[in-house]
Amino acid sequence: MSPSTDRMITRVKSIYLYIKEKGTVTTRELVDEFGITQRTIQRDLNVLEYNHLVHSPSRGKWSATSKKVKVS
Repeated sequence: MSPSTDRMITRVKSIYLYIKEKGTVTTRELVDEFGITQRTIQRDLNVLEYNHLVHSPSRGKWSATSKKVKVS
């Protein structure tokens, strides 16, 4: 895999683990925590949502789903 793909996978995994640990977080909180643009956070959240790992119970808030996942 290319270095940029590795970086993206690592970032998405970190975002997922952060949401899972905190419960419900806002998009703004993720931007502040990870120091990346809102657009990048949104793309990463779309990947997680597509894979049924997070959902948005209300606009701008995110929670982890109960889907079982093995994080390595």
